[in-house]
Amino acid sequence: MKRRGSKGVPWIATLPWPVGLIAGLVGFLTIRYGLSDGQLSKAFAPFAWAVLAMCWLGALASFISSAKRKQLLDAQTGLDSLGAMTWKQFEALVGEAFRRRGYNVEENGLGGADGGVDLILCKDGRRELVQCKQWRSQQVGVAVVREMWGLASHHRVDGIKIVSLGDYTDDAAAFAKGKPIELINGTALLDLITQVQAPSLERGTMANEPTLSPSCPLCQGPMVERRNRATQSRFWGCSAYPKCRGTRPFEE
Repeated sequence: MKRRGSKGVPWIATLPWPVGLIAGLVGFLTIRYGLSDGQLSKAFAPFAWAVLAMCWLGALASFISSAKRKQLLDAQTGLDSLGAMTWKQFEALVGEAFRRRGYNVEENGLGGADGGVDLILCKDGRRELVQCKQWRSQQVGVAVVREMWGLASHHRVDGIKIVSLGDYTDDAAAFAKGKPIELINGTALLDLITQVQAPSLERGTMANEPTLSPSCPLCQGPMVERRNRATQSRFWGCSAYPKCRGTRPFEE
């Protein structure tokens, strides 16, 4: 992932592409026509064009990257497809899933000694650190959770999320209990991805939009639609089940 400290086109490419377009236009007009001295303005004309080109190239790269992330997420069908991608693709996919949940996602991490931080999430005034583990056959141990918790305290964020294709050891789950730490396993991640994927004709609603799910009342994680086996009535269940058994009634 790109780290802080990148400059020029690579840095602009980390911003939403409309920002790059607007920044390039504003920078060009300011440099080319904003100077009171006409001769000086002409002298800086090449620099104005360079700023415009740099910003618009970054915007193009951002647009292409955004389209690839969306396509990558919508193409997922199960744990096998999640495990087949590269670790960079896996991080990008997790970021896109949270982005569709309404989070502002920073993908360039904290760099340096904090390289374990893959994403930074912001939503409703809360900041959370995310580490992605594309482990399916290996459980995430308590050492990883402790390390992330130390980073959360150091950077004074509101919580952390660890996303893994596999599961977590009992010690890791015990350490996370009672703290603003969300351990997302492969099953929960797949539920989240399914929930935020672009709606198809088969699963779209009358407005052709997916039903927005509430947050779990126990762990604040995403919830998924489930059915009572006996009555066939619908209800919201926590995507982290069976680790979390939070439920909410389903309102039509």
